[in-house]
Amino acid sequence: MNSHFTVRTADQLPTLLQAFRKDAGLTQSEVALRLGVAQQTYSALERNADTVGAARLLKLLNILGVELVLAKPAANPAPAKDSGQAPPGSDQPSW
Repeated sequence: MNSHFTVRTADQLPTLLQAFRKDAGLTQSEVALRLGVAQQTYSALERNADTVGAARLLKLLNILGVELVLAKPAANPAPAKDSGQAPPGSDQPSW
């Protein structure tokens, strides 16, 4: 797997969490056991990652051998004057 992933929305997390789990060679049951939840609970967590609290997400990433790195995105260039157009990607949230 690539070593860096940019995540801008919680909708991106389920696919990444599943890929990280499989890359680590773990089943949902094994991750659930390490996380201290039932397999069904972990399955729901993996599908609905937007409901996961920060502490649980960090614990899960640790179990999966994934490091969370927060980075401030590079500043967008200022739009050209009188161009009438926003800079590319400006419609994307920067968080």
